[in-house]
Formats: sequence, C-alpha cells, structure tokens
Amino acid sequence: MARGRRRVGALAVAVIALAALLSGCETQFPSVRLRVAAGNQQGVYSLMGTYLAGAWQARLGTEQPEVMITGGSPDNMGRLLGGQADIAFSAADVAAEPTGGKTQPRALARIYDDYLHVVVHDDGRIQTLSDLRGMRVAIGQRNSGVEFIAKRVLAVVGLDKPGMVSTESMELTTATEKFKRGELDAFFWSGGLPTDAISTLANSTTIRLLDLGDDLPKLRTRYPVYNAATIPSSTYHLSGPSVNTLAVPNFLLVTSDMSDDLAEALVREFFADVPALAKVTPAALSIDIQSAIETDPIPLHPGAARYYRSEKV
Repeated sequence: MARGRRRVGALAVAVIALAALLSGCETQFPSVRLRVAAGNQQGVYSLMGTYLAGAWQARLGTEQPEVMITGGSPDNMGRLLGGQADIAFSAADVAAEPTGGKTQPRALARIYDDYLHVVVHDDGRIQTLSDLRGMRVAIGQRNSGVEFIAKRVLAVVGLDKPGMVSTESMELTTATEKFKRGELDAFFWSGGLPTDAISTLANSTTIRLLDLGDDLPKLRTRYPVYNAATIPSSTYHLSGPSVNTLAVPNFLLVTSDMSDDLAEALVREFFADVPALAKVTPAALSIDIQSAIETDPIPLHPGAARYYRSEKV
C-alpha cells in the first residue's frame, strides 16, 4: 500500500510539472506526432516514456504523442526500424544486433544500466551457471530483453541444447510466484537496482543471487556490449558477499531518418526534465550527461551530438 501511495504521489508530481510546462509551451514542431515504443505497463521504460511524451508535447508543441505498451527491447527495435515508432527504449545488446536495412538506429542518450540477476533458492545446490543443467528455469517474457540475454548466457556456458535446461518464458511477477511455490529452481531477470519484485520476494523467501564471476571473461569476450558489475548483498538484504554479474546499458533511440533539429530538441528537453523524471522512477537518478554520450556500438544521432557539443560534454 505504501508503494502504491508513493507511485501515485510521483505521478501527481509529474502531472503538476507538465501542467506548468503547458502554460509556457512554444510551438516548435506543431506537425510532429511522436510514437514512443516503451515496454510493459509497470516497467521503467513505460514510466519514462509516458512522462517524456508529455514533456516533449508541452515543451516542443508537438501533437499528443502515442506511448505504446510493448513486449520489451526486441519488440521496440522491430517497431522503430519497421517505421511503427519514432522513439524507442532498448537495451544495448538488442539494439546492437545487425539490421541489414537502410534505416539504422541512432542514439539520443545512454540512460541507465540494467543488472543481470540469476535468482536461486538459498538452500539449493545451484552454485554456478553450469548447475542449471536439468533445472526448471524462467528466462523472461517472450520476445523481451530478459529472454534475449538469458538465452545468450545459457548458450555461452553450453546449456542451449534441447533438454539441457527446462526453460519457460514468463514475465517477472509470474516467475516470482512460481519460484515461491517451488515450481521453479531459478529465474533470470535484467533490471535496475533494486527491482521491487525481487525485493518483495526476498522479504518472504530465502533467495540467493548467482555469482557469475567465473563465466564473466567468456561472456564479455563473446559479447563486449556487456560490462562487468556487482550487485551488493545489501541491495536485497541478503547474507554473503556481493555478487559479480553483467550490466547492460539502456539507450533512448531514434533512427537515422529523424531530422537533426528534432533530435537535438528531444535531447535538450530530455535533460531539462531529468530532475522531474527522477521523481517518477528512481532509475532516472543514474542519468548523467557525461555518460549519456557513451552509446557504443550505436552511433549518436547527429542532432544529439550537436546538443552535447553545445553543452561542452
């Protein structure tokens, strides 16, 4: 109930902020209607996308944007490159997949990082990724960024052949419920720290996060887009040391077809709204203009690059 009140409060702040913006709106792009590929309705992508869409409309005078509920990064990239979206949120690993088409993704900003969680029962025998052989493992919602990274990890450690792991595709809430009931031995999740659903699970069930330290070198050699990172045990109030894992950046993306002027304006107003955005979702607290330009392997859009030069980044 307290979390619900906080979310309502955060959205109220957002509404008030947008109302203030509307009163001073400049009509810079009156004929533009933005379509934003976000994510599932409760996710960070959706929270950010909904707020930013309103802020862009207010500040830039665009038509009312459309914020699309989607399956996650792979779905978002398909819509962006297929012409069904103008702006998309995506994890870097999905965004970096070769497209082969004329339209190419271009980054407005690196926004925040997701951390790979492999959650197991604290009293179980799973100590390494290799111990997942023969286990019942949830790998994220179908066509999601979680499923994308989970399949990569299982392949790198040699567990991608049929029958090696009993994998199921499902969203996080379902995975935590099945895990509590003993119907899963482990589940994958890629998200910010802390992830509310895992914090709630840790309060009612004894869990452990797998340390991926032994497998990080081969994972990062195969996929340099990932960074080595740690999840402190204090994040979920777990016993034991911090665990080594992978981190994947998240990008705010457009395509090479967007005009430089519009891309620059979107980035400018994005950073103007970061303080208010942080009241909507804590993930925005890690947004930093210095690291925002670190979008390799996706090039910055020329309009975004022009904005960063103007800010002497």
